[in-house]
Amino acid sequence: MKKLVNYCPLILLCLLFSSQIKAQSVEIVIDNNGTKRQESIDLPKSMTYPLDSLLIDWKAKNYIDLAKDCSTADINPLFSDSVYIDRLSRIPSVMELPYNEIVRKFIDMYNSRLRNQVSFMLSACNFYMPLFEEALDAYGLPMELKYLPIIESSLNPSAVSRAGAAGLWQFMLPTGKMYGLETNSLVDERRDPIKATWAAARYLKELYAIYQDWNLVIASYNCGPGTINKAIRRAGGETDYWKIYHYLPKETRGYVPAFIAANYVMTYYCDHNICPMETNIPANTDTIQVNKDLHFEQIADLCDVSMDQLKSLNPQYKRNIIPGENKPYTLRLPLNSVSLFIDKQDTIYNHRANELFKNRKTVDIRDNSPQVASRSNKHSRSSGSSDNITYHKIRSGETLSTIAEKYKVRIKDLQNWNGLRNTNIAAGKRLKIYK
Repeated sequence: MKKLVNYCPLILLCLLFSSQIKAQSVEIVIDNNGTKRQESIDLPKSMTYPLDSLLIDWKAKNYIDLAKDCSTADINPLFSDSVYIDRLSRIPSVMELPYNEIVRKFIDMYNSRLRNQVSFMLSACNFYMPLFEEALDAYGLPMELKYLPIIESSLNPSAVSRAGAAGLWQFMLPTGKMYGLETNSLVDERRDPIKATWAAARYLKELYAIYQDWNLVIASYNCGPGTINKAIRRAGGETDYWKIYHYLPKETRGYVPAFIAANYVMTYYCDHNICPMETNIPANTDTIQVNKDLHFEQIADLCDVSMDQLKSLNPQYKRNIIPGENKPYTLRLPLNSVSLFIDKQDTIYNHRANELFKNRKTVDIRDNSPQVASRSNKHSRSSGSSDNITYHKIRSGETLSTIAEKYKVRIKDLQNWNGLRNTNIAAGKRLKIYK
């Protein structure tokens, strides 16, 4: 085989994969002119998802038919290096899709241990690829990038990485905010397939303006421009991904090979006896602007839409609440439920509102101790009805103490009720007493 990896002469690479899909990394033994060394590459997390976790989404459960025989065989035919080189070269691509032993091992992993996941992703493409292609086309980006979410999330819209990246495109929180994706306690637009896709297209466009090299762009998408710039400096200014390869984090070293392998397997899956799971395209949907606080349970109760479906169509709402009083938000519904919502919207907004929205808008601050409560009651009567007021005419020799004792009230109350600054009183005056 000809020299295929141009970042180090005469390197022979052997990837030793664990027998467990749950493995988080692969060990690489590199033989350079008889000198061997071992290094580890982290797998993209998407390659560690079990199939069950990908089938949790409502769309997958309802529109991907696992019962249909799609003739995916257990045996994966093996091909020579020259066949892989030829197939990759025939993919209509603006991006460079080179072949080497690392790419070969990622192709083998997709075609062997991850065959069922590939079959699932081929079906899930029916949901998401039209969204990806529209945004990529609008920004003039290579269509090959539509397979980037396969590496990022395995087309799982609820995917969350160890580092906190979320959604199909795995935006980190600060990057998402930079590109207009709102994140708060109730809303996470990184999980919105449409908004996140357009944000990702804009981000990729800006990364290409920096690097003018698509392998560096997708590597930067994985680990950030700062890490790529550092690797370029450490490599003496080299701007070839394969020449800065050894200066990159372990996961990024496998990221570009995994992306190339994903393009290969999504194009040549039939040659490896993999077929898509049967997919029934979901019914049409449409969006409504919501201008009041709205809970998914209010919609589910009155619009004949299940909670699971609402969550799947609107994954950006983390607590099943649309905070419409803050600003208008978008609600996606099946087309046949849109007119029903419009006709009943006043009833829907009021339905179980007190039960579902328990946060109080105002709250009184009260001291509920017995003494303060008694005093408060008596003060309140001073500005209310006069039915409970008794007037006492002060006689010679009486004091506030004797008067308070007579009426079973406190001296301080007598002072408050009558505006007295001290205990001095004069015979012939009248005192108000609340009883």
